[in-house]
Amino acid sequence: MLGEVTPLRIGFVSLGCPKNLVDSEVMMGLLDHAGAQIVSDPETADVLVVNTCSFIDSAKQESVDTILEMARHKASFGAGGKAQKLIVAGCLVERYRDEIQKNIPEVDAVLGTGELEGILSAAGIRPRTKPEQASPFTILTTVVATGAHPTAVTPSLAAPAVITSRSEGDFRESQGRFSRQDWDGAQPALPQYLYNEHTPRLRATAGASAYIKIAEGCDHPCSFCVIPNLRGKFRSRQFESVIAEARQLVDQGVEEITLIGQDTTCYGEDLEIDGVRGRDGLARLLDALARVDGVRWLRFLYAYPNKITSRLLDTIARHDNICKYLDVPLQHASGNVLKRMKRGGNADIFLKTLENVRATLPGIALRTSFIVGFPGETEQDFEELTQFVKEARFDWMGAFGYSDEDGSQSFGLGEKVAPKLIESRKRSLMRTQRAISRKAKQKWVGQRFDLLVENESDETPLLWEGRTQFHAPEIDGNVYINDFGPFAELKPGSFHRCEVTEAHEYDVVARIVG
Repeated sequence: MLGEVTPLRIGFVSLGCPKNLVDSEVMMGLLDHAGAQIVSDPETADVLVVNTCSFIDSAKQESVDTILEMARHKASFGAGGKAQKLIVAGCLVERYRDEIQKNIPEVDAVLGTGELEGILSAAGIRPRTKPEQASPFTILTTVVATGAHPTAVTPSLAAPAVITSRSEGDFRESQGRFSRQDWDGAQPALPQYLYNEHTPRLRATAGASAYIKIAEGCDHPCSFCVIPNLRGKFRSRQFESVIAEARQLVDQGVEEITLIGQDTTCYGEDLEIDGVRGRDGLARLLDALARVDGVRWLRFLYAYPNKITSRLLDTIARHDNICKYLDVPLQHASGNVLKRMKRGGNADIFLKTLENVRATLPGIALRTSFIVGFPGETEQDFEELTQFVKEARFDWMGAFGYSDEDGSQSFGLGEKVAPKLIESRKRSLMRTQRAISRKAKQKWVGQRFDLLVENESDETPLLWEGRTQFHAPEIDGNVYINDFGPFAELKPGSFHRCEVTEAHEYDVVARIVG
């Protein structure tokens, strides 16, 4: 078998969101724990793994292009290349399992979002753990009225953690929300796994920062989204497991923890925490994590608008180390469009929510994202969205053109908006936001902030980059550092005090003052 004498070298490419990155870290951890060597250069890898994204068309295309690029590396085996296997994992597999191997014969194995522990056998590595030991994952078994367990759940050597799902998820399932019957080659059973604090995990993020995935799946009925079909019903990690992992990360030198999930504000609705089931789970979790010694910055992504409770806001306000930052993807502001999206709400409701957030947390940074050009979006709908953006004054905002995803409920809707009009509206909305952002960032000039130094800038070695608590990792603007102050050099992952000296549309320039 490969790798028994010389460690098998595994090259990883992780695409998509932070949730996918954590899945990659888990697979790398399992491989590393089994004796493999993780390498960054595909030219030196014996096995190549691509963890894919398939949320929208552009993500699917990037995934396919990357698979083909890695296939070329494999094809060069014997002529300078070393790769003998190509494994494709992630969301694209859940959607196009059979088509991937049929159309790209260089692919040797595929792994869905709930099959991460299969990475060892796919790579040809014998696990170090003994056969009688438990699976590294918590396999969830949903209790039904009869007390019997569904046969769709993959059996595990571990004693299953028996939980009940959220009532919303059960209701959506009865309506066919998670059905994959029309997906050729898709496995009928939805992904069930959750990793825990005992699961090997090899972090790919910088030393001071790390993600913790606190939940998996989603129960919401959003008509444009196929994530519930790809990742299954919403399920929370055990409260104690998240706390234990946070302590482990702090012991490794991590000071910034970002909690992630498709909807973190639903956390705990399927658990019993402190004797209470289904109430204020995220607030309770944040309160406990904020008390872990060594956690300097704590934040969470993402919040569903109708789940932003007073207790959640009060918890953020109570702890200095919980970042005053909230990412609430609203998707639109027109009640007409939101109804077709199956999300609910409207501009007035959202403005009241934002007003309440800012009243409780003055100075908080607010981020959102919108879908432009959803089927049936009229000029009036778009004008309502534009006016809302002007009134809401978000610190950070993303706008995405509607992607017509086969398998989503919106795929069958009429009144599709022309691609050119979608692009025009998207550019217009971002122009509106740029003006808002430019004005807001000018107010930063002269202010001082705590700063996490990240690395030397890719643009020039004369600048370094960092983030404040008002910047989430990888998605918001940059703080460019052009003056090290009293320090001869800066160290990635270090914290300093900085003063902003100039501002641009999204980025600011700062000098170190301590």
